Amino acid sequence: MPGGFFLCGDAIGLCSNPQHTLYAPKVRNDWHKSCHSPEARAPRHDQAPERIIIKGRKQLASADRIVELSHHVGRVADGKISGIAEINRETKFLALNALIEAARAGDAGRGFSVVASQVKQVSERISAITAELNSELAGSIAELTQLGDAMIRQMRDHQGQRFADMALNMIELIDRNLYERSCDVRWWATDAAIVAAAAQPEPSTCAWASKRLGVILDSYTVYLDLWVIDAQGRVLANGRPGTYGSVTGKMVSGVDWFRRAMGTASGQDYISHDIAVSRFLNQSEVATYATAIRADGKADGEPIGVLAIFFDWAPQADAVVKHVRLSQEEWRGTRCLLLDSGRRVIAASDGVGVLDEVFPLQDGNAPSGFYTDKAGRLVAFARTPGYETYPGMGWYGVIVHDHGQPPCH
Repeated sequence: MPGGFFLCGDAIGLCSNPQHTLYAPKVRNDWHKSCHSPEARAPRHDQAPERIIIKGRKQLASADRIVELSHHVGRVADGKISGIAEINRETKFLALNALIEAARAGDAGRGFSVVASQVKQVSERISAITAELNSELAGSIAELTQLGDAMIRQMRDHQGQRFADMALNMIELIDRNLYERSCDVRWWATDAAIVAAAAQPEPSTCAWASKRLGVILDSYTVYLDLWVIDAQGRVLANGRPGTYGSVTGKMVSGVDWFRRAMGTASGQDYISHDIAVSRFLNQSEVATYATAIRADGKADGEPIGVLAIFFDWAPQADAVVKHVRLSQEEWRGTRCLLLDSGRRVIAASDGVGVLDEVFPLQDGNAPSGFYTDKAGRLVAFARTPGYETYPGMGWYGVIVHDHGQPPCH
């Protein structure tokens, strides 16, 4: 499965045996190496599926050509039959004129009258044959064209459904990954060092918390930083002071995710924030998860601060949208996207429009599907189904394919 490193047992380990997961950096590093190596991040498939996809594309191209030829034959036949009919009408008029002139000539025109009559009969026979040809040939060509059009529709529907399935796979990979983030933040907020720093923000407790956050980050490399924040919104400690040392002491009380995290009902709750660029983290794109730190680390304890974790969004999202199981030929003219609930592009295989473009998705409130847009492109989509206790954020996986692109040689 492409992007399979998201499916490693991260969530199971941290939820079922958190102590083992936190205090096993070697295991975590081995996991990270195996899951983030170039070999693991590359599409995991042999050449057989690629050949199958290319074969299907060639069959679709052949079917397109058959339908194109049937339309051409129909147009040629219509044109030629119409031409014959027009010539035949002119011949009839000439025969009628000849008969009229022969009648006027009397006995002198009788011989010519016989010829004119024969010409008229031949013309009538040609008319009959032309009518039969038109009826039989036109009917066969029309049926052939209809069958070809139906075959093309079926093949395009198959392609559309396949792309919709891949769009669903993209968003499911993201959901499973972000589910683990929701587990991480709730678990780490109960860590003794983090609770102590929020309860008694002294230099010693804050240093201890910073060290503990650093240990976590050594294993969980998908995060940019982790922050401990007091109840007033002041950052007490972070896990990477060497990289983001300036954040300590900053006030974030006015930030939406901080207020929402302080308002969570219990230690079982958390908040997630849409993808944004963080000015505190070198303008990096982050997915922020946060929850309240509670007195004594109890789920029903009084909120005494906030733990915020910043997921390094761009490289993880790129690994999903750039490793979709498309053939080399299909990649030409194809764009794989992740959209947030406002249809804003939050990841794109071509890197265009990220966090700026709003995609005009026409989903009709359906959970998944496909359609052809006004530009003639195939648009396949799937809305987040959520995963386990993570309901998702209303995001979409989208694949846009331009049928008109020339094949890649």
